[in-house]
Amino acid sequence: MNISVFGLGYVGLANALLLSQTEHVKAYDIVNEKVNLLSQRKSPLEDKEIHEFLKRDDLNIEFTNDFEYAVKYADYLIIATPTDYDEVKNYFNTSTVEKVIEKALAIRPDATFIIKSTVPVGYTLDVKARFNTENIIFSPEFLREGKALYDNLYPSRIVVGEVSDRGKEIAAMFKDSCIKEEVPVLLTHSTEAEAIKLFSNTYLALRVAYFNELDTYAESRGLDSRQIIEGVGLDPRIGSHYNNPSFGYGGYCLPKDTKQLRANYEDVPSNIIGAIVEANTTRKDFIADQIIAKKPKVVGIYRLTMKANSDNFRYSSIQGIMKRIKAKGIEVVVYEPTLDAAEFYHSRVIKDFDEFKVLSDVIVTNRFEEILKDVENKVYTRDIFGDN
Repeated sequence: MNISVFGLGYVGLANALLLSQTEHVKAYDIVNEKVNLLSQRKSPLEDKEIHEFLKRDDLNIEFTNDFEYAVKYADYLIIATPTDYDEVKNYFNTSTVEKVIEKALAIRPDATFIIKSTVPVGYTLDVKARFNTENIIFSPEFLREGKALYDNLYPSRIVVGEVSDRGKEIAAMFKDSCIKEEVPVLLTHSTEAEAIKLFSNTYLALRVAYFNELDTYAESRGLDSRQIIEGVGLDPRIGSHYNNPSFGYGGYCLPKDTKQLRANYEDVPSNIIGAIVEANTTRKDFIADQIIAKKPKVVGIYRLTMKANSDNFRYSSIQGIMKRIKAKGIEVVVYEPTLDAAEFYHSRVIKDFDEFKVLSDVIVTNRFEEILKDVENKVYTRDIFGDN
């Protein structure tokens, strides 16, 4: 089949490369620099499998900034544009998705869309009515930044929000491109598929928040957090995964998805969903207070990224820690090798790592790395297990 993908962030690029193994793909992005880079087989993202796939010469993929060309080419148009959460409206800003649909339908009224962008519950039915077309299908994405293509090659499940032969065809298209042989496939109605995505990510946020609150308790009471977490995790119903304390859940998905689900719960009795969002704020307050109590003159932020081996710091929890420390009048400097700027939110960006180590009284890092070993006495982190 012929596939066009619109939006080449983690989701779009991972899907484009995945499908290019078995289908013919045109990958579109509005940013010319990104298209040019990808056309030279260079990745704009830090993702091991994406780098490896771009070196291959057996993939059926072309990168383009010609919107009309991409629309006319494809049997299916995959939309993977960003949908940020609007704090004022308490709703995802889905305008980029609608823009693609509107422009594409003006060129091809029979176009069929697969939405991979995260959207509110009930969104697909709404846009189908608004644009007077049945050819819009939602298929949620379950991936980690930095592991986006890997998680598509070895997916936990494939969910397509349409119970039909077309839904089966779409599911088979994704499944045929996987390396993992046994992949559960679930066809649901569109609204249920949207709910699956938001409830999945909110549960992950709940787990992060739970172990963070456990860690807050342990640190407040002078207890060994590792021992408690290891003991709790030995219960097979709980398990020893996704349990490493952090400065709070962050990144592009969990903060906005939890807030959107909370908004969807308006007029529905609930306690837990709102508490998950609030717990993240409480954790950042606690972490900032612990750092401030050390009375540093200069706090160094080592990496703005959420995870090791990542280049993405959108909505990373450490930024919330920075703001709280700066509000107390303490100078904050940043070491972030992927950032090409002299300042980050009015904090100096230090390019030389040795200078950064000397300047900083306390070095704050969400995840400890070996490069910090020689200044371990300065480091503040809640990283216990050394994983993401």
